[in-house]
Amino acid sequence: MKTTFWHRTAIMKNRTRSARLLVALPVLCLGVSCGGDTGETGDETPINPLMQSENFSATAPGTFVARFETTKGVIRIQVTREWAPLGADRFYNLVRGGYYDGVTFHRVIDGFMAEFGIHGDPWVNQFWRQATMDDEPVRKPNNRGRVSFSKNQPNTRTVQVFINSDDNPNLDGQGFSPFGEVIEGMEVVDALYSDYGESPTRGGEGVYQAMAIAKGDEYLTEEFPLLDRIDRAVVEGEGG
Repeated sequence: MKTTFWHRTAIMKNRTRSARLLVALPVLCLGVSCGGDTGETGDETPINPLMQSENFSATAPGTFVARFETTKGVIRIQVTREWAPLGADRFYNLVRGGYYDGVTFHRVIDGFMAEFGIHGDPWVNQFWRQATMDDEPVRKPNNRGRVSFSKNQPNTRTVQVFINSDDNPNLDGQGFSPFGEVIEGMEVVDALYSDYGESPTRGGEGVYQAMAIAKGDEYLTEEFPLLDRIDRAVVEGEGG
């Protein structure tokens, strides 16, 4: 009986390991190219275009307009590259590459700002967290309608952007450098859903950004279903 017991235990352990492996494989395949044996098929899982840095290396024009079609209406942002060249180039590439399509306005505070840029795909978020930009001189104040990249420390700008919904001169001294401004649709910005308020790290009950980055739309859609979204963003004259 003892031999039978240990034999059965070994079988169960092997089954458990196999089950864990089957669960883990799809996750691993998201992080690396998984395919058949290269000698037989050579097939590989295609890399998400949003995670290919060569797709985001163009230099922006001196000025351009980005059109954001949102769940509340259209917002048009005119970017002036000389205000903040690094920020303008990054924004230009993100819009052209489709990064902001489907992205939520995850932090909207009345009388302050409306922020967006956390992607619905956690793997995309992890990729862009490494793509930090150096800070730039603040050449224009953060007045109502001006658009700047977010950051939490010096030289940590990546993909999150905010629209000032009021004059915020205190942000100038903190190094937030506007790269553009809303030329149409500030009434849309003012109408974006804001009742969730600030994040828990700021004493509110709104979106916890670390969780949103880690889980994407799985967290945002389930916990904050009323957030407004960007349906589509394009550079005018380049595909829209």
